[in-house]
Amino acid sequence: MQNFILAWRHLPSHLSPNLLEIGSFQLRYYSLMYLAAFACTYFLVMYRIRRERYPYTMDQIQDYFVWAILGVILGGRLGYVFFYNLAYYLDHPLEILFPFEFSNGFRFIGISGMSYHGGAIAVLVFSVMFCRRRNIDFWRFADLFCPAIPLGYTFGRIGNFINGELYGRATTVAWGMVFPLDPLHLLRHPSQLYEAFFEGVVLFTVLWMIRRKSPFDGALFAWYMIGYGAIRFFIEFFREPDVQLGFVLGPFSMGQLLCFLMIAAGALMYIIRRSATSKSQGEN
Repeated sequence: MQNFILAWRHLPSHLSPNLLEIGSFQLRYYSLMYLAAFACTYFLVMYRIRRERYPYTMDQIQDYFVWAILGVILGGRLGYVFFYNLAYYLDHPLEILFPFEFSNGFRFIGISGMSYHGGAIAVLVFSVMFCRRRNIDFWRFADLFCPAIPLGYTFGRIGNFINGELYGRATTVAWGMVFPLDPLHLLRHPSQLYEAFFEGVVLFTVLWMIRRKSPFDGALFAWYMIGYGAIRFFIEFFREPDVQLGFVLGPFSMGQLLCFLMIAAGALMYIIRRSATSKSQGEN
């Protein structure tokens, strides 16, 4: 049993983030996890269209995914810059989108740092634009995607775990782990796995089970925002805050503040949509 515990604790040090290395080129598992997340969401959405009679074509969904992928990448990156490390990138603006360091010569460093909330905001904006250009009802379209999206987070968080990044706070629990990127080499919560399970599997299961019980268009979207925000807010208590920020308001991290705003926005959205639906039904 002791050997198993030791093997578990040091598992991250035996995981390579690279699937393939050819010279300076590296193919990372994390990149494949993004592809797996998009593929999973796509097939679940297409399943709903076939089984639940949504009025969208395969071409429309494929066109939308181009917008969504662009939103995730640009929004995720810019969100990280503005929410988590603005001071650094004001001094190194070229590193925002270019994977090179220019201050000490010219060398490849890769792009590191993506923000879920930044990606979510960009995808929301791009989705509204897409729906307006295609004359699609946004609320119904959002309800189509929301139950499918969380399962993709499972892949993303597993990618974080393989990278050994975004690890948890120091702990004494039996399932704690030592992460190679931790300069202190402390036993820490494997918070990436917590997020993979609760933000991914649990939230997906709940939304998928209630997907046909939405009382009005937009309700599933609101429940998704509230659900993700609440789960992430709680798990952030086990996750180590970003070293350049630390705690930004009392015991709360930047991620928790953004999740609080997300919960509030979801609750407000639910109230507004319910009121608008009741008013519309009353007029009819």
